[in-house]
Amino acid sequence: MKVLQSALALVAALGIAATAVPAVAQQAEKPKLTLGVGGKPLLYYLPLTIAERKGFFKDEGLDVSINDFGGGAKSLQALIGGSVDVVTGAYEHTIRMQAKGQDIVSVIELGRFPGIVLVAKKDSNIKSLKDLKGAKIGVTAPGSSTNFFVNFLLAKEGLKPEDVAFVGVGGGASAVAQMKRGGLDAMSNLDPVITKLESDGDVIVLADSRTEQGNDKIFGGTNPAAVLYMKTDFVTQNPVTTQKLVNAFYKALAWLKTATPEDVAAVVPEEYLLGDKALYVAAVKNSLPIYSRTGMIPESGMKNALNMLVEFDPELKAAKVDLAKTFDPRFVKKASEGGK
Repeated sequence: MKVLQSALALVAALGIAATAVPAVAQQAEKPKLTLGVGGKPLLYYLPLTIAERKGFFKDEGLDVSINDFGGGAKSLQALIGGSVDVVTGAYEHTIRMQAKGQDIVSVIELGRFPGIVLVAKKDSNIKSLKDLKGAKIGVTAPGSSTNFFVNFLLAKEGLKPEDVAFVGVGGGASAVAQMKRGGLDAMSNLDPVITKLESDGDVIVLADSRTEQGNDKIFGGTNPAAVLYMKTDFVTQNPVTTQKLVNAFYKALAWLKTATPEDVAAVVPEEYLLGDKALYVAAVKNSLPIYSRTGMIPESGMKNALNMLVEFDPELKAAKVDLAKTFDPRFVKKASEGGK
């Protein structure tokens, strides 16, 4: 009798397990998709590279093709135009697009600090933000987060974006080269570009958002940076795919919590090191604090991002932005519970 009861219990358990399998191993509606990014080698986007190189997308059954554009504004344009499905880019774009009537939503925070640094050429007359009037300033791409960062800093000094000239320089070795050539007075960029220029003695730092102290000074607190965002329609039509994407990025953030700079250098492509592994390790050390600890965007961070944009964007001053529509927390919550 006990044997029979045990057998029945086993059958029941197997039956439960069998019915649970489809829920656990749900198929993505769109297992093959294209992701846009603006400057993938930048440490701003390190969680993307980690998810790719550590196989976290493949673990979720996804085949993700990555299109690397010259800056975040270009990857946003690709999303609006339909040539990419999702974007790893700046959170600010979700706010600006809502004001323009475009439903774009972020689903996981990758960076809690922007990590953007504004530097000036060391031998120039620019010693403070007030001296930027008339300057030629390099940014990853016009309309990108590096551009917004400068616009905000200018506004705090009573200056306008039109008071300077912006030049798109990308985010890798080309950005370093353009600063060294002397065609720029200042640059708003990210690591490893900034650490390279600092270590070579080419620049002085005017504003640094790589640390908590720096963000408090500039924004008054955290300011969400890189996120995974997409059209709201994509989320509605592809909830399983969206969850799997978030799971992969959540794993990348978890890996980064305990990774050393040397661990990171061992994972990224060789060309990301800019020919100097020790320098890259130093850049990672400078930037590790910027990554999100939870994947969740706090309400205070959303407000800081909106306040930054309102400072220099007249269109946003008049717009009614519902910040709750810029971030959907459901997928991060599930990822934190195992992603099922």
